[in-house]
Amino acid sequence: MSETSRISSFGGRRAVPPNNSNAEEGDLPTEEIHSLVPRGINMEDFLNVTNVHLFKERWDTNKVDHHTDKYDNNKLIVRRGQPFYMQIDFNRPYDPSRDLFRVEYVIGRYPQENKGTYIPVPVVSELQSGKWGAKVVMRENNSVRLYVQSSPECIVGKFRMYVAVWTPYGILRTRRNPETDTYILFNPWCEDDAVYLDDEKEREEYVLNDIGVIFYGEVNDIKTRSWSYGQFEDSILDICLYVMDRAQMDLSGRGNPIKVSRVGSAMVNAKDDEGVVVGSWDNVYAYGVPPSAWTGSVDILLEYRSSENPVRYGQCWVFAGVFNTFLRCLGIPARVITNYFSAHDNDANLQMDIFLEEDGSVNSTLTKDSVWNYHCWNEAWMTRPDLPVGFGGWQVVDSTPQENSDGMFRCGPASVQAIKHGHVCFQFDAPFVFAEVNSDLIYITAKKDGTHVVEAVDPTHIGKLIVTKQIGGDGMKDITDTYKFQEGQKEERLALETALMYGVRKPFNTEGVIKSRSNVDMDFEVENAVLGQDLKLTITFQNKSHRRYTTTAYLSANIIFYTGVSKAEFKKETFSVMLEPLSFKKEEVLIRAGEYMGQLLEQASLHFFVTARVNETKDVLVKQKSIVLIIPEVIIKVRGAQVVGSDMIVTVEFTNPLKTTLQNVWIHLDGPGITRPMRKMFREIMHYLSFHVWFISLTMMPFLQV
Repeated sequence: MSETSRISSFGGRRAVPPNNSNAEEGDLPTEEIHSLVPRGINMEDFLNVTNVHLFKERWDTNKVDHHTDKYDNNKLIVRRGQPFYMQIDFNRPYDPSRDLFRVEYVIGRYPQENKGTYIPVPVVSELQSGKWGAKVVMRENNSVRLYVQSSPECIVGKFRMYVAVWTPYGILRTRRNPETDTYILFNPWCEDDAVYLDDEKEREEYVLNDIGVIFYGEVNDIKTRSWSYGQFEDSILDICLYVMDRAQMDLSGRGNPIKVSRVGSAMVNAKDDEGVVVGSWDNVYAYGVPPSAWTGSVDILLEYRSSENPVRYGQCWVFAGVFNTFLRCLGIPARVITNYFSAHDNDANLQMDIFLEEDGSVNSTLTKDSVWNYHCWNEAWMTRPDLPVGFGGWQVVDSTPQENSDGMFRCGPASVQAIKHGHVCFQFDAPFVFAEVNSDLIYITAKKDGTHVVEAVDPTHIGKLIVTKQIGGDGMKDITDTYKFQEGQKEERLALETALMYGVRKPFNTEGVIKSRSNVDMDFEVENAVLGQDLKLTITFQNKSHRRYTTTAYLSANIIFYTGVSKAEFKKETFSVMLEPLSFKKEEVLIRAGEYMGQLLEQASLHFFVTARVNETKDVLVKQKSIVLIIPEVIIKVRGAQVVGSDMIVTVEFTNPLKTTLQNVWIHLDGPGITRPMRKMFREIMHYLSFHVWFISLTMMPFLQV
């Protein structure tokens, strides 16, 4: 089918087909003759372009000034809204009094000027802020040097570049030349760009840093996972553009960080759109890589591009790590966030409803909400002109497929400021994020007669701690106060009331429960939580009154996924406790290693749930805690001169602490800038065995991670 018939086949519905692929091309004609050329006139006698120089080497001023010199890419990469240099060589000296030319940028197969996919750049005497233009800054012999400025609202992507020369009879245009292709990215250094970030240290961290730390574990036992974002590695920029092509995102919307981040949030997961990563939370990883084995984003993205199929498998930190690569690569400031005790509110009522049987055990049939030990998402920095003033800045974007949003599994961007103040009416997905960090934990007894009674409310359990990596180091930065006010403050209650005002339904009245307090308190601690060893759970009861009480307590110990979902209950116990007036009493429960080791999941998480009913008052006391068992560390040692071009030996040490032999153990090693990710499998690791592997020829100073 010819191009003309293809366009006309859309009839009166649309003038041109969708322009939703950066990779697809449609060449501009080399000649556009508007009138008959008299006999004897040779078009080659007019001003003609002989060469174009883009100053695109890593050390050239274009890449250095635009902070794109780290990209492993031999094309010109610039950031929008900021001028850059180019030089055009003609067949004769350029005479501005009689010669007219302009630079043209084109993206996609069906470029249109009104869509921003065809950009004519006029030669002007002075550049104007916010507008495309090219200023002649040098004329020498047959060459002209231009200072070209792009619009800070320009589409982000890979453009084809042409030079067009006007003649009395029409336009002469350069041929398609892949060497002049130009990438234009978001620009956090430009005040007029929607992603402008005014702190240089923050720009270095959230745009230019290609390595990082992701926090996981449990709030009282926080662990770190090194992650190589690798946004500057070979082919990664093209793959990020390919991801938007796979989403069939219209090119005209790719200059809007709100739209780009929302599309990215859907495409990083493969739930409904053949996106990058397949999620799996069932501890079965056949025909794929276990989520905990990934050390960075590069391998995942390269496999996605080469296979053109989703990569197996990921969980929340993998989705967040890959999404962070996508955002930083395109120039959007981004960081990975970890929320400890993160709520998954299935019925959008802003509370976690835990239903209990009358004996204190959890009713798993009625309990649909879950509390993740931790959950990772991303924040992206941008203005929000679609919202009232004050709600720009950090926006929550989450690519882990949890709930459907406008027909796809995605989340955000949701303003962090709006979440903090309870303005859940503002798009996108603010109610879900608000519940993740600020919902109440409600314990409800399901009576045998069908009635439901609210027994206890815990307003502090959810969103216990929200953290990210600190700027310029691998330490942890607490950002909980950016999402929520401290419990008990007037502002905190006001935020909740504001969220309720915007239409969030709460089916159970909890006001009286919050105000009334029992004379008996209960808490528990878990000691010696080391993988493969026995551990002790100590339950403490306190009677604060002058009366004697008896309690009936129930303990349930479970193997859980880090999402809070129970795999199996490995221990349950019921016991009674007599409490004398104004007294403390402790009950100790021994958990033997043999009770949990056979069913343990890869993140070694255990969950303990204790309920106690005060027989005299019918008060119900409830506590739940999750722990992550302490596992042996992987240690990296480097021997040899750490000098560019010199060889060194990297030793990876691991000690098996168990009395049994470990089988089929994979060790993964990553070194951004010096080596592709590597892995090695050990058939067996005996008790207390250590080993060393890998010999590396160092080409850059390393960041190594396992």
